[in-house]
Amino acid sequence: MSTFRIEEADRPHVIRLAVLWVILSAIGVVAVVLFLHIPPGDQTVQGTDQSNTMLLMTALATPIFIGVVMMIVYSAIYFRRTGPELADGPPMLGNAPVQIVWIAASAIIVLFLAFVGITTLATNSSAQTVPGQSSGSASGAGSELQVQVIAQQWYFTYRYADYGGVETTHLYLPVNRPVELHVTSLDIIHSFWAYQLGVKADANPGVDNIFHVTPQKTGSFQVRCAELCGIWHGEMADSLGQVVSQSDFDTWIQQQQQDYAVIQKAVPSYAPFYFPLPIEKGS
Repeated sequence: MSTFRIEEADRPHVIRLAVLWVILSAIGVVAVVLFLHIPPGDQTVQGTDQSNTMLLMTALATPIFIGVVMMIVYSAIYFRRTGPELADGPPMLGNAPVQIVWIAASAIIVLFLAFVGITTLATNSSAQTVPGQSSGSASGAGSELQVQVIAQQWYFTYRYADYGGVETTHLYLPVNRPVELHVTSLDIIHSFWAYQLGVKADANPGVDNIFHVTPQKTGSFQVRCAELCGIWHGEMADSLGQVVSQSDFDTWIQQQQQDYAVIQKAVPSYAPFYFPLPIEKGS
């Protein structure tokens, strides 16, 4: 078994492939960076981080994808069998320079992505499950806003712990203010998915699922349930939230407090998490 070597007759192919790969990879990476829109977008700090991470991984994968496709197409054109005979090529074993370059490049990419992932996790909080204790909060424009997301068949409601536990059917968030979402459920398993915010957290009964998010642009965002939760699951895909200025949020929350005072006695008392109500026998 002979060692793999680049024969003199193959050098033009190697040079041609290398030049084509460099040119197409450069074009592909530039196209990805400039023209590819990757969700969820830039409405929140966390969403921006997610989009940038996916964009980085796509840009790194582009040269690899181009190289594989280019080799397949090039081989099909220049190295296809033209005669009827079937014969095996000469057996070949290894190429030290190619192996060293391949292992080194793979190691560098993996270590770089690991560094990016570790630093991202260290600087941004992600979803975490806790036994029901809410982290300390202080009301005010600069503090972290506490919002409880309560899933139920078949809609979401939202409680603002910093404002007397007022509960609403619309999610309003002030721009440039950190928010701590506490996601739970009254009945069965749901999934709270605020697409443009970059938030997707399971809503489980008896669990307080915490997610941190910081809106950085005003505008609307869609809220839907991403867990099949019953016959009217589709009804939980048509809700819009809003990111507004702090002054508009203050005006809105004051109105919600007035409206909530009318129905407060009929609404279950606030809890960090909920369990499904027992089913009455014979009901």
